[in-house]
Amino acid sequence: MKKLFFLVSMLFGFIVTSNSCNNATSPNNDNSPLSKTVTTDETESNKRSNTKIQVAILLDTSNSMDGLIEQAKSRLWNIVNTLTTLKYRGQTPIIEIALYEYGNDNITADDYVRQITPLTNDLDLISEKLFGLTTNGGLELCAAVIAKATKNLQWGNNEDDIKLIYIAGNEEFNQGSFSYKTAINNALEKGIYINTIYCGNPEAGIRELWADAAKRGKGKYFNINHNAKVRYIATPYDDRINSCNIKLNDTYIPYGSSGARYKANQSRQDMNAKSMSSANSVERSVSKTKAIYKNDSWDMVDKVKEDKDALKKIKKEDLPTELQTKSTEEIQKIIAEKQKERDSLQKEIAELAKKRQAYIDDEMKKEPADEKDFGAAINNSIIELAKTKGYTVEK
Repeated sequence: MKKLFFLVSMLFGFIVTSNSCNNATSPNNDNSPLSKTVTTDETESNKRSNTKIQVAILLDTSNSMDGLIEQAKSRLWNIVNTLTTLKYRGQTPIIEIALYEYGNDNITADDYVRQITPLTNDLDLISEKLFGLTTNGGLELCAAVIAKATKNLQWGNNEDDIKLIYIAGNEEFNQGSFSYKTAINNALEKGIYINTIYCGNPEAGIRELWADAAKRGKGKYFNINHNAKVRYIATPYDDRINSCNIKLNDTYIPYGSSGARYKANQSRQDMNAKSMSSANSVERSVSKTKAIYKNDSWDMVDKVKEDKDALKKIKKEDLPTELQTKSTEEIQKIIAEKQKERDSLQKEIAELAKKRQAYIDDEMKKEPADEKDFGAAINNSIIELAKTKGYTVEK
């Protein structure tokens, strides 16, 4: 009975009443300075569990891999959006991504392996570092990069976590003195599955042991044409989504010594996404409506949402110049207005995104795309594994 009462209490605790927002500046019926409309995704963020989905992406950045890097840039936000569809027992898992590069002569030590980012939910950082990658010929030591990612990243210890390594590249998988079989066994001991993405034809990937590595790692083996351009489908909703995103950026209020820098980086990553294609820019805009896109380390709106007493802890000198002369009540009102505007914009983008995806699905039926690209490999295998572990997919 106690468990039943607890579950019922939890259920009613998450029932919220939200006002309908027709536009970003519509007035709130509640005049309290901290009142706001609660969006569906915010509700999900309040239901976040300690379960994690952790994905480490290991990219070969030797001379022949420029196309692979371009595909990764083009598909980052689509991968993020796929991850955000996964729920575990109705709750939103914590999502973390890590980046490594290997096989690059610019990495003069440590087996030509470099950790680009640790496991993090700082999506702007992931984008920034990904767009900063360059290629240069080197020795591709697959075992070494798997071993370092296994040892050095902070992997979760919950048996319900999804822990995945995706290694992409070409050349023989068994290069170097360290055995790839040992590296994979060490990963499996931590519950980490190894997926391999061979950049070339499938026969070569089998011959060069990429298929064997995936089999041993309880993961999936893929081969892709890494030089192929990612196919995008333009939709009637793209322009409006990107227009909403511009307004969305204006709802962020930086604080702290690095706040302005992080806000500027937010805009730079918008431009990076747009440099790949308009459709890729839309994917990023959609990602920014999700619970995973959280910036409480530099944005006052997210910080107050996370901690209602945050304003008491932020020093006056760490506030934006225009807020330093205002009272706490005035600042609270400004933050509440920005939160309300953000909620409305995120809701509109989310609704447009559903229509956009339906349009894309219809177009794909007319002319199915070649699913052998970097993003498709990751998306399809994550969904497949998640279902086997009891996760559900919510559109």
